[in-house]
Amino acid sequence: VYCISRYELNNAQPTDAEREVWDQVDVVLKDAKGILDELQAYKGAGQEIREAIQNPSDEALQEQAWAAVVPLVGKLKKFYEFSQRLESALHSLLGALTSVTYDPTQHLEREQALAKQFAEILHFTLRFDELKMTNPAIQNDFSYYRRTLSRMRINNVPAEGENEVNNELANRISLFYADATPMLKTLSDGTTKFVSENKNLPIENTTDCLSTMATVCKVMLETPEYRSRFSSEETVSFCLRVMVGVIILYDYVHPVGAFAKSSKIDMKGCIKVLKDQPPNSVDGLLNALR
Repeated sequence: VYCISRYELNNAQPTDAEREVWDQVDVVLKDAKGILDELQAYKGAGQEIREAIQNPSDEALQEQAWAAVVPLVGKLKKFYEFSQRLESALHSLLGALTSVTYDPTQHLEREQALAKQFAEILHFTLRFDELKMTNPAIQNDFSYYRRTLSRMRINNVPAEGENEVNNELANRISLFYADATPMLKTLSDGTTKFVSENKNLPIENTTDCLSTMATVCKVMLETPEYRSRFSSEETVSFCLRVMVGVIILYDYVHPVGAFAKSSKIDMKGCIKVLKDQPPNSVDGLLNALR
């Protein structure tokens, strides 16, 4: 049985045929943990912003709030730019895993190192969005930054940091964080773009790859024999996130979606697997599916 979990694929080494794509994606994945750590540690400038808003004539408080927000906006810019790198990595993986050389099952069996990277991207994506959804400071900080920057422009005040996030980039970043699941939206749009740009490639090559991964994850999670091999609950979470991620990508690119009767994904079975987990442990994943 080929497997998508970190447990089974921990030692999956790229073959010579996989090496070029694997190396491209590996560079991106090496930065993923640091991004999650930074996001998890993101506290925001809520107190400084509140004090500045409550005391609009106190210049010292305005300066303190601005000084607190500017470096945070630098982090938000960094997260957004990483989403663009992640989308590019996904394109490379989809190109390799959906080529006409093999059918989807053969791809996942023969290219386990790439399958693992695809799974790692989805795991990162769902984890990033879970952390973002529980941190309202992100949008509050960025909104305050843009309002303040606008006032500074009107008053012809030189704005330190303006060169870092110009107006066009600020618009894109704002749209990114306005989405409930921004990283997943980026990957979903990227998958749709991949399909539209590769019209000579049957859409089934992409949707069957995604549905096969969803099925593998579901079977591993619901079958005691496979689940007993998992080394930790972290591996279970990994598998759950990958399953939900590929379902959502499938739903985006398949003409009738993942929830239709003709879908190749057993949605009832996948949702049952999610609901069989400990209470409150998969709320974010169920919300992402909704």
